[in-house]
Amino acid sequence: MKIDVLTIFPEMFDAFMGAGIVGRAMDSGIVEMAAHDIRAYSEDRHRRTDDAPFGGGAGMVMTVQPIASALESIAPGGGRFIYMSPRGRLLGRELAEELAGEERMVLLCGRYEGVDQRALDAYGFEEVSIGDYILTGGELPAMVLVDAVCRLLPGALGSDESHDVESVYSGLLEYPQYTRPAEAVIAGESMSVPPVLISGHHRNIQIWQYEKSLELTMERRPDLFEKYLREFGEGGTREGELAKEERALLAAASKRR
Repeated sequence: MKIDVLTIFPEMFDAFMGAGIVGRAMDSGIVEMAAHDIRAYSEDRHRRTDDAPFGGGAGMVMTVQPIASALESIAPGGGRFIYMSPRGRLLGRELAEELAGEERMVLLCGRYEGVDQRALDAYGFEEVSIGDYILTGGELPAMVLVDAVCRLLPGALGSDESHDVESVYSGLLEYPQYTRPAEAVIAGESMSVPPVLISGHHRNIQIWQYEKSLELTMERRPDLFEKYLREFGEGGTREGELAKEERALLAAASKRR
């Protein structure tokens, strides 16, 4: 996958592209990514990329020319053009998986009061949001999107099954995790790992993990639990995918909600 980011702060992406899953994906050739300075394409002698909005109002608006020139130079063949915006489609599992199937993405990071609408219309940008809140620019949302997409690419994670069992992607929130030592004194209190996790009985461990995922999802994301219940509960479209023990736990959980 090739990813190009248009921004007036390309240096923000240096560490992001050099570390973690994205960095490893780039090193292994799974992802090719670059951050481009929009200012470099401005025809203004001061390299300005913004101007006052027509109709008045606070703040400045990013102008068409530098964005258009950057796109014509960087992505003349097109691609999936995305503008990070709080008014866009909310980034979730479905969209992340959809984007993971693309060969090329071009992400536009806005600043100030936004981007001249003509730039978005002319190049067919779709708008994507990471939540109902305002940030100072589109750079951080772009990083969130890239990270969410890259981890879905084959070979990007240590195991291709890893993302399938992770929180949300499995349909439930992830169960609690523990590691060595099995016994520890923390803040003056002796705390132990749940005995089932060190029992060596793999099926019992799976059942415990499933039960904890159900409990956490019911408590913290009842919306996700209801969706999961519609799919995997009695009469659900995927009921048959659960083993007998899981079906019993889900039925019991549904009665407690």
